[in-house]
Amino acid sequence: MPDINYVLLYVDNPPASAAFYADLLGKPAIEVAPTFALLAMDGGLMLGLWSKSGVEPKPVGGAGGSEIAIKVGDADAVRATYADWVKRGLPIAQKPTDMDFGPTFVALDPDGHRLRVFATVAP
Repeated sequence: MPDINYVLLYVDNPPASAAFYADLLGKPAIEVAPTFALLAMDGGLMLGLWSKSGVEPKPVGGAGGSEIAIKVGDADAVRATYADWVKRGLPIAQKPTDMDFGPTFVALDPDGHRLRVFATVAP
């Protein structure tokens, strides 16, 4: 059965988005062009940043709308990441809160995509 290899986000400015994600995630872009950029994540997943003006078929809906979830080790790591991202100036859509799966918060990238950081708790 096929596996998921790429996550693609439609963005206004792929080089700017690549710089944002490279800095945020500590992963350098492996490809940057005016209409597309690519970052390699640990484990083989690729994050593609595609200029929404060139996507075919055209995306439905407005800007953003996608969510990338980043699992961290525990509640302390959620709080530390939140503090770091606030210091970096990321817009926060949801402050740290406890949900049924564990602590979480949501920040936004420059195109309004949601970046959820969370830790799971044992039932």
